[in-house]
Amino acid sequence: MCRHFAYLGPEEPLGRLLVEPRHSLYRQSWEPRRQRYGTVNADGFGVGWYAQADPVPARYRRMGPIWADPSFADLARVVRSGAVLAAVRDATEGCAAGEASAAPFAAGRWLFSHNGAVAGWPRSVADLARTLPPAELLSLEARTDSAIVWALVLNRLRAGDEGTQALADTVLEVAAAAPGSRLNLLLTDGRTITATAWGDTLWYFSEPGRHIVVASEPYDDDPHWHEVPDRTLLSATPTGVLLTPLKDLRDDMASSPTLGSARAGAPPSPEEPST
Repeated sequence: MCRHFAYLGPEEPLGRLLVEPRHSLYRQSWEPRRQRYGTVNADGFGVGWYAQADPVPARYRRMGPIWADPSFADLARVVRSGAVLAAVRDATEGCAAGEASAAPFAAGRWLFSHNGAVAGWPRSVADLARTLPPAELLSLEARTDSAIVWALVLNRLRAGDEGTQALADTVLEVAAAAPGSRLNLLLTDGRTITATAWGDTLWYFSEPGRHIVVASEPYDDDPHWHEVPDRTLLSATPTGVLLTPLKDLRDDMASSPTLGSARAGAPPSPEEPST
């Protein structure tokens, strides 16, 4: 359910990244090749990107399918960026519709997407929701499982966790509360990409020193795409990719109150995000 995509590298037009490839995210909205759950991603879409010298990303989101939005073609043709996160949505049953439900979610310098579903939502994560400050619960963008997962991640980022630790802890916590959940998360601050493979497909394409792409599925048939094993945390920059089994992190959590940032391959901590 859903397909998402992140890119770091030289500036490119959004269309070259999201529309032109033979099996681009645009095409995956109606014809995904590797999606395990659902067949059409027509319940909204969104694109977030960073401009030079501005750490706070811009977003363009709509509640309808990406192929039905005539304005997106113009946007994709002229907007250029070296840091992009985009998603097309197949809504989880029982979740709210609307533009606010479409990824990427954002706060401060962060962009976030969730591909999957929280099993038993909303009751299964009610106890986790109670751990959030009331103001954050009242500020949720949408009544969706992805929005509550983002709130849990963001709460950790605001507490000082690095992106790798925030994603890993959240996935393990939600998976324990709601077994059977699919929790492929994608996070960027415009300098790094952090992602999890938990229940659905995740791939990356890296040209070290030039660019990195992390996506639900390859946008072409280049043999240099690498599939990320299930239950894995990915941390990437244009200079390299680090994969860490989430099982190892779960074992670390059992013996330590925090995850070691060095073990998780975390980059230097960014500025604290703000809404």
